[in-house]
Amino acid sequence: MALVGWILSFICLFAGLALRQDMPIGGSVAMSNILVVFALLACPMVWRELPLGVSRGQRIVSGLALVFALPIILFPTH
Repeated sequence: MALVGWILSFICLFAGLALRQDMPIGGSVAMSNILVVFALLACPMVWRELPLGVSRGQRIVSGLALVFALPIILFPTH
């Protein structure tokens, strides 16, 4: 499971950094921030010993909330 966390963490980190570099579409700054936060949530090294009382289930739920919030950020209603 830690290997999946590392892979997901690196994918999200590099995707977030790529969006910050190129800025291809509107809302990419917010999406980049979400991806970087998700990379932090998925990193097994940071969350090995339950710091601040955050469990694995809480990290998964917050990561899913970040992913499902993407349409709200990408399609703003003006």
